Amino acid sequence: MRDTFAALERDVVACERCPRLRAWCQGVAKERVKRFREETYWGRPVPGFGDKDASLWIVGLAPAAHGGNRTGRVFTGDRSGDFLFAALHRAHFASSPLSTRRDDGLRLSDCYISPIVRCAPPDNKPSREETALCRDYLGREWELLPNLRAILVLGHLALSGFLAMYKERHPKGPRRLPFGHGLRHDLGDGVSLFTSYHPSQQNTFTGRLTKESFDRLLREVRAHLGRA
Repeated sequence: MRDTFAALERDVVACERCPRLRAWCQGVAKERVKRFREETYWGRPVPGFGDKDASLWIVGLAPAAHGGNRTGRVFTGDRSGDFLFAALHRAHFASSPLSTRRDDGLRLSDCYISPIVRCAPPDNKPSREETALCRDYLGREWELLPNLRAILVLGHLALSGFLAMYKERHPKGPRRLPFGHGLRHDLGDGVSLFTSYHPSQQNTFTGRLTKESFDRLLREVRAHLGRA
């Protein structure tokens, strides 16, 4: 049977592969935090989001406990998402600079976003086993996004997770690649892999990742896509 985004989303949302992560997400959703006390948390695995005909695929690590785990959409409702979507809006990949909830009307153009792990992990640290159990979902997205010409990974763990999936489907592909902000690697067939520091507060508040450096990288991505 031919795979579809609808089938993939159903499988992701219903996933119970990782008991530790499911217990953590449900516990966070039940306890909540003071500033979101009146909200109903999503508390389930979070599917990918965006334009299904995209030529740019952005791959991150995992939903945040009070971000995607609360809102049900990746990079939505947290500081990392505030940074990312503002930049995507400036680069004309997003219809709005704000991503606050699943039904806020935000649309992505020529861009799709996925985490390598679909549940929020304690301390933002999924185990190797949990990452491996989630890899199939990333692989299915790879197969469902036939127009890809650029992959932008956010953080070293996202790069490792993407390459592990890619190696399974392309045995001659690279097992490891250098990581750093603004690096570009050729995957063949006109597809380039770009690497960036993750837009976490740890990186953006310290100046390791700046608005200017991320905008510059997105301009390089646009040029590669012929959208400069």
